[in-house]
Amino acid sequence: MVKNKLLTIMLIIISAITLVGTTAFIVLMKFPGDEEQKEPSIDEVVEATVEIPEITTKLKTKGYIRISFNIQTDSKKAKEELEKRGFQVQNILIKELSEMTLEQFDGEEGISSLENKLKDRINELMQEGTIVSVYATSFLPQ
Repeated sequence: MVKNKLLTIMLIIISAITLVGTTAFIVLMKFPGDEEQKEPSIDEVVEATVEIPEITTKLKTKGYIRISFNIQTDSKKAKEELEKRGFQVQNILIKELSEMTLEQFDGEEGISSLENKLKDRINELMQEGTIVSVYATSFLPQ
């Protein structure tokens, strides 16, 4: 009698462990979780990018700069919002550029620094998505 109870309890425990293991296996196979995110195609990038027309503004020290940008968003909704915020983006550009000197634009590092700063500042405005990248598309210090 005691052996039968012990055998029954062992079978129940083994069945429960097998059931939990099988369920965990199925869940992990169905929902892998951290899937590798694939890079967007160039068509998707272009579809979510806003072109900022060339602006000319005075720098902090002597000199002017003519510069234009393309800003990549993470979605169509974010692109639409960014297009509506065009005047705010231009205001940020003018403010950031007016605090810079010609020397800060020497080399790739200067432009990359400006692109990253603009990305952060514009992301503070965004409500429908985020800015993925800012690309300087023309650059002419004078």
